[in-house]
Amino acid sequence: MTVDIQSARSAHGLKSECLSFKEVLAQSFAVIAPTTTPAANLGLIFALSGNGTCLSFLLGTLGLMFVCVNINQFAKRSASPGSLYSYIAKSLGPMAGVVCGWSLVLAYLFTGMATLCGLSIFGESLLGHLGLHLAPITLLAIGAGIAWYMAHRDIQLSATSMLIIEGVSACLILLLGVIVWAHKGFAIDVSQFTLQGSTPSGIAMGLVLVVFGFSGFESATSLGDEARKPLKTIPKSVMSSTILTGLFFIVMGYIEVLGFSGSSASLANYEEPLTFLADQAGVGLLGQVIGVSALLSFYACVLGSINPAARVFFMMARHGLFPTSLGETHRANRTPHIAITICSLLIFLVPAGLSMLGLQPFQSMGFLGTICTYGFLTVYILVCIAAPVYLHRIGKLRRLDVVFSVLGVAFMLLPVVGMVGVPGSDVFPVPEYPYNLFPWLFLLYLLLGCGWFIVKRRRSPGLVKKMQQRVDELHAQFATPAPATDDL
Repeated sequence: MTVDIQSARSAHGLKSECLSFKEVLAQSFAVIAPTTTPAANLGLIFALSGNGTCLSFLLGTLGLMFVCVNINQFAKRSASPGSLYSYIAKSLGPMAGVVCGWSLVLAYLFTGMATLCGLSIFGESLLGHLGLHLAPITLLAIGAGIAWYMAHRDIQLSATSMLIIEGVSACLILLLGVIVWAHKGFAIDVSQFTLQGSTPSGIAMGLVLVVFGFSGFESATSLGDEARKPLKTIPKSVMSSTILTGLFFIVMGYIEVLGFSGSSASLANYEEPLTFLADQAGVGLLGQVIGVSALLSFYACVLGSINPAARVFFMMARHGLFPTSLGETHRANRTPHIAITICSLLIFLVPAGLSMLGLQPFQSMGFLGTICTYGFLTVYILVCIAAPVYLHRIGKLRRLDVVFSVLGVAFMLLPVVGMVGVPGSDVFPVPEYPYNLFPWLFLLYLLLGCGWFIVKRRRSPGLVKKMQQRVDELHAQFATPAPATDDL
């Protein structure tokens, strides 16, 4: 069986079994980019959740752990570069797989675009302190170009660089957190534990941004060919990245809310809250170093987004849904170089186009980041529905699996309602322009993707059979008894 699995994986042309558990874990951390939330986005969450910020993080962590359980029902039984696209196509059929594939492509690409804008913002700030000034479009081009080179050159090089960047950034932020808490006398903030001034609607709305902060934790599933012992390392990476990120968010959320309490400044109004807290604690230099690490973390997220997006393109091309050239690998580097190049160009061109239209990088980051969340939520809901269907087909379904499925869907529907809004509701109001248009744009995007599939299916009557056959063959290669951790 081992020989069969290795030959099936090498048939894709990717560099097989080259990534350790730590390097696979780095892929998930890179797309999550956990350091960017306390460094740049926590003020937005606090503006909605107030003293319930930590509760929003806790609820988000629990909800996504349920999603992890459903993802791992597949990940511990099979692996492929197609990520969740292959899983859902196996369970719910080709059309659901196409919806998942297009949603994943949008989610990863727009995450890369949003974080490329963040890289531009922090890069401009850093260069400004040095007396240098570059146009935003130049910074966008530099960031996308370096990320393209790393992704094109070697997946192992990409993973190693992402691991170092995220690890160093997280350690620096935690160090600052300890210093800030010590500056406050290691005080216990009763107002946070009693949720003083917070409201259920505010906590729920904050959960929307929390889910965005976690988005991409599942991206390790796209490394099915390149991971060593994928049926163990990938499920472990998916769950570990969620739990560790959740703990990091909760700790830093508590400390940052505490750090701003009693000061004249408001956490809700700061785009770089850690710089303020560092100055207050008398370690301004550390705050500047963290600013640099945040810049690198944004870069790691751009790189981390290109890798899974290209591999979903790669696998869908192998199934006949995209031009066959997207399913080719580089002879020497053994990376999906054409798919990587196209993804890198798209990640650069859209923010560059918005910049040329006069939008500031911060505005573009907000728009692009919101749109990408629709893609992730669609995929998370689909995989929670698909898991019990898949388990039933293989005779492994238990009542607890159904419970995890229902809880996963329920938790993911909450941010969906928060983002779309309910007409006439004060708890979940419809978003203001242009955010109210984004749900319709996303639906139009999915309709175009499904329409493309229908046209391809009519032109190639054997397309669906080919998709199903290749997905079935892939899963058959891993048709071994589930590991002892079956309850996860």
